Amino acid sequence: MDIKDHPNHRIYIQVLREMSSEKRLLKAFELSEFANQLFIHGLHKRFPNLSDEEFKKILLERLNKCHNRNY
Repeated sequence: MDIKDHPNHRIYIQVLREMSSEKRLLKAFELSEFANQLFIHGLHKRFPNLSDEEFKKILLERLNKCHNRNY
């Protein structure tokens, strides 16, 4: 059960429908890049003392866990 009120949801959907396909695709890429940057920032906060090489190893392991294997 969703107890939160979403007063702007209808406006959000309307704005998405009014966007061109190209703009929606660009927005999806932008949001995906933003999510990746948030993920990396969170890992840096969780593991602040790792070297770049160790951090990259953990990052790649975590990203591999997120990969959709249905393809």
